[in-house]
Amino acid sequence: MLFLSFWYLPLISAFTWLGMLLAMFCVWEVEGHPHYPSMGATQKIAYISDIGAQGLKPLFIAGCCVTTIFLDLSFAAERWLRHTGALARNSGKAEKILSGISIAFALVGTAGLILLSIFDTLRHPHLHDGFLLLFIAGYILSAIFICAEYQRLGVHYRQHKILRVSFWMKLMFIIFESILAIAFISCNFSSQYQPAAVLEWIIALVFTFYVLTFFVDLLPAVRHKHSNKGNRHGGKYDGTHEEAGVEIGHTTNGDAGMQRLHANGDANLGANAYTNGMPHYMNGGAANKPVAANF
Repeated sequence: MLFLSFWYLPLISAFTWLGMLLAMFCVWEVEGHPHYPSMGATQKIAYISDIGAQGLKPLFIAGCCVTTIFLDLSFAAERWLRHTGALARNSGKAEKILSGISIAFALVGTAGLILLSIFDTLRHPHLHDGFLLLFIAGYILSAIFICAEYQRLGVHYRQHKILRVSFWMKLMFIIFESILAIAFISCNFSSQYQPAAVLEWIIALVFTFYVLTFFVDLLPAVRHKHSNKGNRHGGKYDGTHEEAGVEIGHTTNGDAGMQRLHANGDANLGANAYTNGMPHYMNGGAANKPVAANF
């Protein structure tokens, strides 16, 4: 059923995260840019964590939990679909190991984001900063290992352009998020709170883009499901599936060839039987000479 498709998972994650960020920013704007207790004396732009440590803390915790849970489910769905062949299968153990390490670091990032929302910057500043680094490092390392997996998949499945597209999208995330993270850490620890706050908001928005790359990864499985449904109902698979259509396309073409072979055999058998029966029909069985058919 369509509503059970896996590609919904990263969309729920991304839109939850983006909606939470917009809600928090709008509240800060509507309240007239208040100076929260967790902000520095000269700080004018609030961190996401500053807003999340106040009245919107329940929203902050809920948003972080929903975002990371559905993102982790996207990782699990991608692994499962490759295992079942709905997406391009891993061609060796190395790719499966890379995928497993990627999922492990994603779980580390998940723990970091959920814990930083609970241990807020106002009451637990040191723990909060540590969990923030855990969150950023966890997902960047996760992206590095999944990029390595996709690079190997792209070599084995050169016909699947979607793998190259996803690889480059995730590589862009790694490069930009790493640069932004280094700049953020540098500004934050040198007490340059204004640029640090801006960089934190940008890092959060770029993370939305990373989550959406899994929508690109999981979408081809929908085409795979529809092609299987078409095969069960007598439809043809055209072999243009970008991710998981190679073996299925060959099987379908083979079935079609066998159907044509049986059809030709049945036609020849019927024609021969009818032709051989003509002499007896026309001559009443009295003559044994064959009579030429008129077709």
